[in-house]
Amino acid sequence: MKKGEGEIDTEALSFFPGLMGEGAQSAGEGTKSMKHTLSKSTFLRGLQCRKSLWLNRYRPELRDELSAEQEAIFQRGHDVGRLAQDLFPGGKNASPINKDYAGSVTRTGEFIKKGATVIYEAAFMYDGILCLADILVKSREGWELYEVKSSTGLKDVYLPDAAVQYHVITGAGIRLVDASIVFLNNQYVRQGDLDLNQLFTIESVLDQVIGMQDDIGAQVDELKKILSRKKVPDIDIGPHCSDPYDCDFMGHCWAHVPETSVFDLNRLTTDKKFELYNSGIVKLEDIPGDYPLNNRQQIQVDSYKSGKVHIDKEEIARFLESITYPHYYIDFETFMPAVPLFDNARPYQQIPFQFCVYYRGSEGSEPQLREFLAEAGSDPRETFIRALIEATPAPGPIVVYNKAFEATRIAELARDFPKYEAELTDRQERLVDLLEPFAKGYYYDPSMGGSASIKVVLPALVPELSYDGLAIGEGGMAMQAYEHLWVKKDEERVKEIRQQLLEYCKMDTWGMVRIVEELGKIVCS
Repeated sequence: MKKGEGEIDTEALSFFPGLMGEGAQSAGEGTKSMKHTLSKSTFLRGLQCRKSLWLNRYRPELRDELSAEQEAIFQRGHDVGRLAQDLFPGGKNASPINKDYAGSVTRTGEFIKKGATVIYEAAFMYDGILCLADILVKSREGWELYEVKSSTGLKDVYLPDAAVQYHVITGAGIRLVDASIVFLNNQYVRQGDLDLNQLFTIESVLDQVIGMQDDIGAQVDELKKILSRKKVPDIDIGPHCSDPYDCDFMGHCWAHVPETSVFDLNRLTTDKKFELYNSGIVKLEDIPGDYPLNNRQQIQVDSYKSGKVHIDKEEIARFLESITYPHYYIDFETFMPAVPLFDNARPYQQIPFQFCVYYRGSEGSEPQLREFLAEAGSDPRETFIRALIEATPAPGPIVVYNKAFEATRIAELARDFPKYEAELTDRQERLVDLLEPFAKGYYYDPSMGGSASIKVVLPALVPELSYDGLAIGEGGMAMQAYEHLWVKKDEERVKEIRQQLLEYCKMDTWGMVRIVEELGKIVCS
């Protein structure tokens, strides 16, 4: 790991005040005069979609509301970025105060002038672009840029990010000798204190970044022209709406797409969906009869056109034969910290913290409820395992919804806690996937909109049950709620959140009970 060291770059000393790069702005001109047309984030937004760039500047009120899950992702990125600073300790922090980016630019220059060798959130303005470098480190040869990502791999989308920073920083008069992406190592297994050198992977992208410089100037000029226009660019929806990221103006740009459309077709590729859209076929009823669809997609289209529920009694009956008495219904909830909190845990590993079980001993018997919700503040996995083993003794199949999820979690628990491997393997082998009759089209209701999620299957089969009245209505919210328990001090609020988590998990599990009951009625009708 390189640390900042060596002589101060005299070339960089001339950087502030009076930035030496052509187009750079001088701190001597006064901070209020420092204005930027683009930032690093808006540059990247513009590369994805010129229309999104324009709307972001002139019609921000049309932006989709930020979801709790998105907020959590942003916070996770912030937390990982702060932790990565410890790879290069003792740095000066140039982070903007109250969004005073010009002040941040000035402080960065002052740090450089005073001989700082590590700067966090180093700010630069050049060519009308503002960028904040996550970590800037001084070596003997020059300065090194480190861009921190909370992902577990080096993605192509990170390259233009680093490239525009290189453009700005070098244009501002700083000699960059390296540019690297810092990301999480998903092979790291925590044992004791965090080992930051093992937790993070650093990969230089200098060659790729330099190779992109010829295009950066032209891209900047084009995006500036977009922002100079008085009218929004005429750009239709397309794959770019979610590539590489989901755009936050999709609600606005997609408003003309009907509630049920070709975009709801089950497992049809994005390219195929837009082929239909661009040929004028948007509604499901407009799909030509000879258009190639798989069996599941054909069922969906036919059911929508007829308005009738598709039912394959024979296949449903065959599936139900696997749910013999006695049997269990179970649902897991997990959270996935980017930075492992516990021994024998990896970055973004799904950590089970809750389950709900309904046990049915015989036909017609009342289901019996058992619940587990771990206390926040410590590794919940071993107590989870013990409670799971106690709640699901043999014999009997264990019904889950989306078997791959629970099976993988059980396998991970067996790997990390091998003394329970035999009992956990037994539970894994007894799993029955209630997703099957819906994913394979044995039952399809037009109201399901192409999805086989329990969130749409349950109200289709059991209209009286709904997630609408629950404070927690989906798994992402449950994950965030449990994470909140780690920081909440108010006992009443903790009790409230725990009750909300119990109600949500119970709804998922009780929903499975009721779905099986309704499928049984269909077979017998």
